[in-house]
Amino acid sequence: MSGRAECFARVLSAAIALAFSFPIPGMAQGALSAEDSLLAAEMLEELIEIKSLSASPATIEAADAMTARLIEAGFAAEAVRVVGPDSGTGNLVARYRGDGTGGAPILLMAHLDVVDARPEDWSVDPFTMTEDDGWWYGRGTTDNKAGAAILVANFIRYKQEGFVPSRDLIVVLTGDEETTSAGIKWLVGEGREWIRTPAFGLNTDSGGGVLKEGEEALFAVQASEKIYLTFLLETTSPGGHSSRPEPDNAIYRLARALSRLADHYFPVELNEVTRTFFERSAALEAGQVATDMGAVAVEPPDSAAAARLSASPFYNATL
Repeated sequence: MSGRAECFARVLSAAIALAFSFPIPGMAQGALSAEDSLLAAEMLEELIEIKSLSASPATIEAADAMTARLIEAGFAAEAVRVVGPDSGTGNLVARYRGDGTGGAPILLMAHLDVVDARPEDWSVDPFTMTEDDGWWYGRGTTDNKAGAAILVANFIRYKQEGFVPSRDLIVVLTGDEETTSAGIKWLVGEGREWIRTPAFGLNTDSGGGVLKEGEEALFAVQASEKIYLTFLLETTSPGGHSSRPEPDNAIYRLARALSRLADHYFPVELNEVTRTFFERSAALEAGQVATDMGAVAVEPPDSAAAARLSASPFYNATL
């Protein structure tokens, strides 16, 4: 098995474990073949090389590429459609029919769009998948084209194995998650007929697998979403002619305010989800990081431990 196929075998296994962590009668979980993994890797490479900037027509190109893969694998054209609120972007909606005994469908989601990337800011071409020492580089390898490739590869595998689930499985690949999310909003509103009322949805854009020295250590599932909050800060001064700027003008006042904000240390605020994250992650880490994780998971959290962990942007945002 090639390095590329072996890597994707692990990812595919993790994705299947997540998607089917509940009992489904007749579910066959055979070992992944090198061909299965290579197919997923090829589809990821194909998607990376499509510059599908969010809400751009290229997202339709990416959706069409995955549609072609599914139809080639034997899916009926009416089971794989690209639909959306307008012609500029769209959602790939693919339905895998079950026998109907298990209830409402399960929604499996990913997005095909990416944020733009300037080649001069990258050490490799962001829109060419590059493999280096077991790592893949390219815009969308993590967010979220790997998820899209995995879902499509899984559907193809199920079709090849003749798998019949107890309920319908619906893959939805959207094209504007990074901007307005108009596609998914349309699907749960005006375009609801395409997904009806699923029992629940699983989103590959959240959580993910973690390897430790090549071994599967955990598979994280996102339980909540942290979003941004925008503030508008306005300063004033008496003003005057631009040739005679005041020493204490509005620009400098704003600069001083921003400098004070940069120096401010926001207090640690954990909730049930983030506290449990640090508590359980401590068992997977070692040394000072493990100690600090345990120290912030108690009440009150240790301030020195929090300060050390905050050196990591990820932990800082979580704290």
